[in-house]
Amino acid sequence: MMPGLLLNVHRINDWCTEVLDRKKGTFVFEGPWFTKMTMLTCDPVNIHYILSSNFNNFPKGPGYKEIFEFLGDGIFNYDEDLWENQRTIAQGFIKNQLFHTHLLTTTRPKMENGFVPVIEHAAEQSLVVNLEDIFQSFTLNSICILVTDYDPRWLSLESPQALSSKTVEDAVPTSFIKLQKWLNIGQERKHKKAWAVLDDIIAKYICEKRNQVKEQNYEDGVDLLTSYITEEKSSGLKCDDKFLRDTILNIMIAGRDTTSSALTWFIWLVSRHPIVENKIMQELESKLPLEETKRRRIFKVDEVKDLVYLHAALCEAIRLYPPVPFNHKEALKPEV
Repeated sequence: MMPGLLLNVHRINDWCTEVLDRKKGTFVFEGPWFTKMTMLTCDPVNIHYILSSNFNNFPKGPGYKEIFEFLGDGIFNYDEDLWENQRTIAQGFIKNQLFHTHLLTTTRPKMENGFVPVIEHAAEQSLVVNLEDIFQSFTLNSICILVTDYDPRWLSLESPQALSSKTVEDAVPTSFIKLQKWLNIGQERKHKKAWAVLDDIIAKYICEKRNQVKEQNYEDGVDLLTSYITEEKSSGLKCDDKFLRDTILNIMIAGRDTTSSALTWFIWLVSRHPIVENKIMQELESKLPLEETKRRRIFKVDEVKDLVYLHAALCEAIRLYPPVPFNHKEALKPEV
């Protein structure tokens, strides 16, 4: 089966979809001797069984943690009770009204002073740009502010692309990744250098934030890093530098890749479907005063929260091109 996979690796999502469609939703992939047999499924009954009704028997497993070891002990690599505990605490911080205020006051200026000028410059100069790169710079910059309250200024006319590293490709056999790591060559060497740079940046943020919290005696956190440090005792988490590093890195990667992918596919789909674009514009005009829709500006949250058609168009884009198309699970005990 490996030749078929290699021939279609450039269109892996479409290829998996076609295979699953032919096999009525579930397919067993038998790889070469150094890989484990893998079952692919998109059958709703199976998905419900794995992710809901028998959730405890299907953790991410050691294979997942091996692939994403650079994420350390963050929420993405945790399973069972540890995952649930971290998720509950993180949700509590994110639902805090102070965090919502911080979200509104930081994202809008970054859009006005970062993203829009870059796009306008590209349009005025008739430049060809990689829109996903610019979205990734925007989302990584924004999530860094939300998590740490520091602005790395990775999105500007001088530097429209963010300092970021490539993630490890799931299609590369684990044994080959181990060989590269042992020899310190190829992609493994590049990854090591990139993560060293990120680790230095994050360590600096953590050190500065600890000093800031100590000097200013925060009672309530605004950014997530402040929340974790100030709420360490009440949350029951051991918020040492490693835990904070892993947590920040997990959230930064999640915030960068998922949102930027969804926005890129959405813009591409709208550009190919003028009828949808017209309906989005009509909905805006029906909800806002006519003079407000004739000039370019960034809308406030309250102005767009009731745009049902726009919401549906975003959901359809995510359905067609999900930012996270695969969910890796392993069975603790055999299942039929």
